[in-house]
Amino acid sequence: MQGQPVDHHYLLRTPVTSSCSPRNWENVVTNDQLLTIEDVDFCHSHLLLTVKDRGKYGLYSVSLPLSNDKVGAHLKEFNLQKLPLPDHVSQIFPGSNYDFNSSTMRFTITSPVMPDAVVDYDLLSGQWTIVQQQNLLYERTRVLYGSASSTSNSRIPNNNLSENNAADESTWNDLSEYYACEEYEVPSYDGALIPLTILYSRHRKTNGENPGLLHGHGAYGEVLDKRWRNEMKSLLDRGWVIAYADVRGGGGGGRKWHHDGRRTKKLNSVKDYISCAKFLVEREVVQETKLAGCGYSAGGFLVASAINYCPDLFRAAVLKVPFLDPTHTLLLPILPLTPDDYEEFGYPGDIEDFRSIRECSPYDNIRKDALYPAILVTSSFNTRFGVWEAAKWVARVREYSIYDPSRPVILNLTTDIVEENRYLQSKEAAMETAFLIKMVDS
Repeated sequence: MQGQPVDHHYLLRTPVTSSCSPRNWENVVTNDQLLTIEDVDFCHSHLLLTVKDRGKYGLYSVSLPLSNDKVGAHLKEFNLQKLPLPDHVSQIFPGSNYDFNSSTMRFTITSPVMPDAVVDYDLLSGQWTIVQQQNLLYERTRVLYGSASSTSNSRIPNNNLSENNAADESTWNDLSEYYACEEYEVPSYDGALIPLTILYSRHRKTNGENPGLLHGHGAYGEVLDKRWRNEMKSLLDRGWVIAYADVRGGGGGGRKWHHDGRRTKKLNSVKDYISCAKFLVEREVVQETKLAGCGYSAGGFLVASAINYCPDLFRAAVLKVPFLDPTHTLLLPILPLTPDDYEEFGYPGDIEDFRSIRECSPYDNIRKDALYPAILVTSSFNTRFGVWEAAKWVARVREYSIYDPSRPVILNLTTDIVEENRYLQSKEAAMETAFLIKMVDS
């Protein structure tokens, strides 16, 4: 594989006792664009594979040692055992599986309609157990929405890769009885299909009347965080639609997906996000005048750039510790992590990169005499992005845009690191929720 460009992870092996230099590496499985390996873990008896099958996560075990006649074959030709997972898995994180001689492997499973579950899979006995998971199905929930039951132990079905193997949802403390999760592929301006995940209350959904919140990130090849968060429940129970746009530049679609949304192609991320926003409105998933955007860090860059292009598309926006002035920040390599951002946003010393930076920069493209949505910008003096970026961006938006007291542009600054303080996290989440309800749904 040396010197060959690859779009996804691949699995190689070589003899431990080999005296050859350099070592002779061989592919364990044949590359497949529709069935890709996301992660690998081992124990003495099994190989654990986290894979994506046409965009959906799966967790499989293979008995060790591997048969030599199957090495290099397609993944489906291995004797795979599919491990139980809930529907709509957004990510799978391996636990601290340090004991190589243990047949019990731990994973954390996340989903938009389920609190994070820490699960132990015993690969020899066929038992699996939810070790830790918040149970939201309390008595008050049952009174509001009906009855629900939950258990925490079951058997691993002995299914192969081609068979459907969804575990009983009641075992996962799943919330799909109350909240629906739908997945779409939205065509962008150039025909690229953008994954869009939509979450809403089954009891409060009405076509063309619901307010909506569209999340996005699209940078560094990172997978958009779509896990269940308790603070969303307040909006969902009020009829809000929560959507997640997996735009180019983020993770989950391979190396090419990331590269198609960085440096000189960064504008693709912005246009993908706008396409998803228009999809929500045109399909009457969200009311035309009640769409809000939300972005964290580089996601704030994404949402702010989208607002510059289509300020009338959004009624409100929440930008959390956003990256808003790349033109000036990237010219100062002494700032924290600026050299790392050259790979993502471009190097201003290169003329093509510089033009791309200026074209997408939220600060340099604020429109004059335009009616901007209500915006809440939160930042901290202890963050990788300079607090002055948020301050100067807010000041320029207030100066350039049409003043409307019903659409305030608010700047909230803290001296503490919100991410390290649970109280401040709850306080900020409550403020953001109250802002959205006040600006969009009142």
